[in-house]
Amino acid sequence: VTVRDRATAGTGSTKGSCSQQGRADIISTVEFNSSGELLATGDKGGRVVVFQREQESKSQPQRRGEYNVYSTFQSHEPEFDYLKSLEIEEKINKIRWLPQQNAAYFLLSTNDKTVKLWKISERDKRPEGYNLKDDDGRIRSPSTITSLRVPVLQPMDLMVEATARRVFSNAHTYHINSISVNSDLQTFISTDDLRVNLWNLEITDRSFNIVDIKPANMEDLTEVITSAEFHPQQCHTFAYSSSKGSIRLCDMRQAALCDKHCKYFEEPEDPSTRSFFSEIISSISDVKFSHNGRYLMTRDYLTVKVWDLQMENKPLETYQVHDYLRGKLCSLYENDCIFDKFECVWNGSDSVIMTGSYNNFFRMFDRNTKRDVTLEASRENSKPRAILKPRKVCVGGKRRKDEISVDSLDFSKKILHTAWHPHENIIAVAATNNLYIFQDKVN
Repeated sequence: VTVRDRATAGTGSTKGSCSQQGRADIISTVEFNSSGELLATGDKGGRVVVFQREQESKSQPQRRGEYNVYSTFQSHEPEFDYLKSLEIEEKINKIRWLPQQNAAYFLLSTNDKTVKLWKISERDKRPEGYNLKDDDGRIRSPSTITSLRVPVLQPMDLMVEATARRVFSNAHTYHINSISVNSDLQTFISTDDLRVNLWNLEITDRSFNIVDIKPANMEDLTEVITSAEFHPQQCHTFAYSSSKGSIRLCDMRQAALCDKHCKYFEEPEDPSTRSFFSEIISSISDVKFSHNGRYLMTRDYLTVKVWDLQMENKPLETYQVHDYLRGKLCSLYENDCIFDKFECVWNGSDSVIMTGSYNNFFRMFDRNTKRDVTLEASRENSKPRAILKPRKVCVGGKRRKDEISVDSLDFSKKILHTAWHPHENIIAVAATNNLYIFQDKVN
């Protein structure tokens, strides 16, 4: 893996400063579009930065993997709910691209309460020669107009415009944690702690509640929804995960309200490993369908699991992400790291999975060879075109020269958000307020 390009979304320092400005630059979501030509990041300051891949040139074929800033826009602003005396953060929780239908690009972005549909389009011509306006856009007095002109389009410097086309709001009492676009390209779901809502992309003033797990008495609440996603091919199927470590598969053809699931995936707990932290670390932070639609991948605090949709009683594969932290759960609970929500992604062929860890480490697991590797995203070892060296963590005993002790891991540096190019071995890794883009070694 070589470093191809590093872009910092925003202007904050590399060390996440505690100032409001520094915190605003922390990247909160990363997403490639369906072709992989564009990569979008959202941050805690409500900004969306879109990177575009360099076009291949004969003189510099090695620049093919580089991504440069294409468009930057403010997606969400901080708001205040006066009825509940609540501040609504501008932080972008998720971005999802819509498949490209024409020359423009469309993406959905959401903060805690509001989903917006953005159109990103290019403009390289401008109309000139209006009759009722002068060149500066001021309205002309009709008495000064003596002849009729035909407006013409003149070439201009390329402008990339981002415009909000739809705003989907006022449908969530709790914080939105995920959105997912349906394969029918007409609908999408937005999910909060207790409900899943179905929207039509053309209709902003109403949505349909398709899952509601809110109990009549909130004191009876035992679990919350943590993530939800549509099946990539079957437009009637979606899955959602819970804080209890279970996944429910729902079929919208069965009933308008999908409170009854059609499949329930959960691994029975091993009584011998039960501890005070068992419930917390079993909470699923991310759920993803494989591209072929046959498998589900889930991430909890210590592991990534792959489930076959035909087998509900146990996962097909379990990968230990950072098992060396099992003995440190008490201190991780005290510094709140145990509640971190790590994401997981498939590669384009569903053969390799990737997820993040601490100390700016991220992990890759090859499902065919069962080999895994730990890599680090940091400025010190990431000169452009440098080869990433695998990292190893040792627990106690003698430490080798190239190993890092579990006691010296930096828990403030964490890789929560990653993305994988849909067709190639190019990955995007968000480390606090830096975005790293790595790709397979190019000769």
